[in-house]
Amino acid sequence: MGAGGTPSARASAPTPAAPHRHRATALHPGAWWLWALSLGTAATRTTNPLLLALLVAVSAYVVVTRRPHAPWSRSYGAFVKLALAVLLVRLLFTTLLGSPIPGTHTLLTLPEVPLPDWAQGIRLGGRVTAEGLTFALYDAMKLATLLICVGAANALANPCRLLKSLPGALYEMGVAVVVALTFAPNLIADVHRLRAARRLRGRPDRGVRGLLQVGLPVLEGALERSVALAAAMDARGYGRTAQVPARVRRTTAALTLGGLLGVCAGTYGLLTAAGGTYGIPVLLAGVAAAVAGLWLGGRRTVRTRYRPDRWDARAWLVTASGATVAALLFLAAARDPAALHPGVIPLTAPTLPLWPAAAVLVGLLPAFVTPAPDPVSTKEPS
Repeated sequence: MGAGGTPSARASAPTPAAPHRHRATALHPGAWWLWALSLGTAATRTTNPLLLALLVAVSAYVVVTRRPHAPWSRSYGAFVKLALAVLLVRLLFTTLLGSPIPGTHTLLTLPEVPLPDWAQGIRLGGRVTAEGLTFALYDAMKLATLLICVGAANALANPCRLLKSLPGALYEMGVAVVVALTFAPNLIADVHRLRAARRLRGRPDRGVRGLLQVGLPVLEGALERSVALAAAMDARGYGRTAQVPARVRRTTAALTLGGLLGVCAGTYGLLTAAGGTYGIPVLLAGVAAAVAGLWLGGRRTVRTRYRPDRWDARAWLVTASGATVAALLFLAAARDPAALHPGVIPLTAPTLPLWPAAAVLVGLLPAFVTPAPDPVSTKEPS
């Protein structure tokens, strides 16, 4: 073996330019979040279980084909488990506490606990109907789909790169959000690593005993990361601000506050029938004022961006695909509400509306226009 190592080892070593090429072709993380949130918004417009399952399938396919090989990208499974827990909890509450939906198909009758007069409207036990459980399932699937879409954004978007793309006025808030978003993926990665280590040593990794013996090292790792993060933030001058004139600070506060109030008033106008005339102008004016306030507020933050991510044509396509799904589902909910909100009285099987289902399939576009993740090399040097 020479000084440079074996030929196979030199061939398997990554070249320094490879990470730079991957960074140059990677999709902007904000596009992933806008795409996922658009799918989640579309999920709020329907309780049709077939459309919701199709939204979950679309997000899952994009995650499987475009998820990078990183610790933070493994959180998708945890969000799926959380969504399943939401379904089970909602069905359990409906079984124990009853449902406001009347029904004629009785599945079982639980012993009912008598309650005092001040607890009128609440019951424990009693008759459990198929209509009540079906209504609870439809409603819980909407929240579960929204959670899965958020999990898709967590699995696809690099949180550190997303932090670089935030405006200067939101930088400190963005750091807190990124730290919160990376906490769960890092915690899950630590649990998997420690459980694998215990299995290799022939020790139990399941049950209460395994959980207790894994929990302490996970807590120690979280504390170590917190101390390292605090030291890194202090070394990089986190929280340092520049001096700006008082009139600029007052203008920034007025624009930001007025813009947020305008956004709230415009959104309320769009949601009410009487405010349809002024809703869109007030909303646009509020967004413009808020953006101007954020731009002025960014002058107080002294920071630079190293190799900022570009918002290219692929980012526009990914964002447009999610926005198209949301817009078409909004249109379908207005034109044919019965198809997107199937009734449970009488109890009938839901049907899949064709053109809303085709609209959901537009969300598959990121799986074809974005670059595939780098393959994991399993070849070891000899």
